[in-house]
Amino acid sequence: MDSRVERTAGGAVVEPRMNAVVLDRFGGVDELSSRRIPLPEVRDDDVLIRVEFAGVGSWDRVEREGDYDGAFGIASTFPYVLGWDAAGTVAAVGRNVTRFDVGERVYAATMPVPRGGFYAEYGVVEAEFVARVPDRLPTEQAGAMAWDALTALSGLDLLGLRPDETLMVFGASGGIGHMALQLARHGGIRVLAVASGDDGVALARRLGADHAVDGRKDDVLAAAFEFAPGGFDAALVTVGGEIVERSLRAVKKSGRIAWPNGVLPVPVTPPSAMVSYYDGDRSRTATDRLNAIIEASSFEVHVARTFPLEQVGDAHRTLDDHYVGKLALKVG
Repeated sequence: MDSRVERTAGGAVVEPRMNAVVLDRFGGVDELSSRRIPLPEVRDDDVLIRVEFAGVGSWDRVEREGDYDGAFGIASTFPYVLGWDAAGTVAAVGRNVTRFDVGERVYAATMPVPRGGFYAEYGVVEAEFVARVPDRLPTEQAGAMAWDALTALSGLDLLGLRPDETLMVFGASGGIGHMALQLARHGGIRVLAVASGDDGVALARRLGADHAVDGRKDDVLAAAFEFAPGGFDAALVTVGGEIVERSLRAVKKSGRIAWPNGVLPVPVTPPSAMVSYYDGDRSRTATDRLNAIIEASSFEVHVARTFPLEQVGDAHRTLDDHYVGKLALKVG
């Protein structure tokens, strides 16, 4: 019998249900609660994913507190399920979906509104935004990867750097940043990583940064001009603030700065180089390119900690602590 079908004591088939972490209203960590809810409906162009690992991002906290309420032009409905990234196996496909088979390992980037996110045993996503997990990538890493890696890739596309050109990555030990520096190095770009803490600097160096500095204690601007005396060709900013704003003076006036939407604070005084604010591309074209790079390189997703789904509150509290890379939930 399909494991998603439930029966009552009398044998009657009832609506399939799943375990999930839900919000009944926006607020603090204590608003997260576990319970059984109906499985999402699988439409003609959808893939139903049995979630094994889900990513926990800094934006999850912002969303939990209600800051995204209405931001996507869609009213929030409760129970509300967080979770933008996941990996697992295909549980079912819609009638128009032919490129995935049940049981295949896949990952996806989704948006929790209007159909629910990945803090659940199952998540439904349009097939366009689903991709096979590259053979060499563990499912745990794939589960915490999608939005960060695709945002990094989109930023590098925007910058359009050639091999041996110079790039400064701010937040290089964070989710987007540590993936961006690997993608850039794969393209032959010279990278100065501005990381956080000794562990962040160590991670950035291990992942191939040409040079890494600690944004919390080092003189980033001095290090930047030492690395690229004539100025940087570009910068990718994944964390904002006063040090970032000051250090962007090291980017040439003719240079370019990629700044993902949602990275705050934005500069009070605009840098002399052009700033492009952008969103990550999660289309099939983008995931195909990302997968090709992963298969051809030593790309990895650094997962700092993985929490069981029932410890989601601890995961959200850890978002306020210092850690490098990504956090994940083990769901299945």
